[in-house]
Amino acid sequence: MNELEEICSNAYESSKMYKERLKSWHDRHINQRDFREGDLVLLFNSRLKLFLGELHSRWSGPFKVMKVYPYGAIDIGTEATGTFKVNGSRLKHYLVGELIAGKVSYDLPDAASP
Repeated sequence: MNELEEICSNAYESSKMYKERLKSWHDRHINQRDFREGDLVLLFNSRLKLFLGELHSRWSGPFKVMKVYPYGAIDIGTEATGTFKVNGSRLKHYLVGELIAGKVSYDLPDAASP
């Protein structure tokens, strides 16, 4: 009887250690997103999942951050749409890159020509 209790105790302890290690690994890989007023962000459109095609993006925007509230609520908007409040977990930063100055074209060789 004591052996059975000892085996159960060891299993409980190893399960507890596994959960602690998994939680610490998960917490290390979470990216904190801090938004400030004036930042450009993209909004995740969760309703688009139902009608998603291959080339539709689930992210809409960019929107400008108008106000940051405590506990993750954020006011975003544009001049055309006005402002509205969303959860910060539905946002990601919009990174503006450099625009390509001219068109780029490549001539591909024809597969039929020798």
